[in-house]
Amino acid sequence: MTGAVESPAPTASSPRDSGWLRAARLARWLSWASLVWMTAEGVLGILAGLSAGSIALVGWALSSGVEGLAAVIVIWRFTGSRTLSETAEGRAQKAVAVSFFLLAPYVAAESVRDLVARHQPGTTVLGIVLTATSLVLMPLLGVAKHRLGARLGSNATAGEGTQNLICAALAAAVLAGLATNALFGWWWLDPLVGLGVAAVAVKEGIDAWRGEGCECAAVPLPGEEVCDCGPGCTDSCCTGEVGVGRGA
Repeated sequence: MTGAVESPAPTASSPRDSGWLRAARLARWLSWASLVWMTAEGVLGILAGLSAGSIALVGWALSSGVEGLAAVIVIWRFTGSRTLSETAEGRAQKAVAVSFFLLAPYVAAESVRDLVARHQPGTTVLGIVLTATSLVLMPLLGVAKHRLGARLGSNATAGEGTQNLICAALAAAVLAGLATNALFGWWWLDPLVGLGVAAVAVKEGIDAWRGEGCECAAVPLPGEEVCDCGPGCTDSCCTGEVGVGRGA
């Protein structure tokens, strides 16, 4: 690394040791994996939604574009000299926050439109398979990125993880809407859950913009020592487990 590259000194919250660099590479790899999945999910989801006449399914598929944007931001953050740049982290953090604000109004608008129009979605095997797969895959990615975000001191990475969790929640809403409408005629469940997801997206966007939630010491990777959380560190951010941690 040349002298022209800004290399901030290691801090207690995110020491730039070999473990930190290994975690940074993993974060970048997971973001690439997310980007590939989001691209496939978006294209196939739109085709399935149009085929079934499901606005909720089309809306969920289009939201993959926003989640893909968050993945691109994190890839940019941990590529080349930006890996060790606090300035790049700050910019990535703001960009991920903006992606939350892009997602929330779209989901809210689609939900309100479904309620007003009393839209009853049809069924599609492809749509069910896609949403069920996301319901399993996205929480795993989301939790892993939250842990890496805490390990790296990167709100951008943690924010992308939250996008994955929102994707899973949207997938659950679409599945629930299709199933309950088919069984009980509860067409209104899907848009109501969508409004709740939009509200969560707004809150997470505000927190990401302010840089709240991940101010703890490095979360250990396998084989490393247990972290020592700092003040303001939340349980799930620091340890990846509910109810554990000093900063709660």
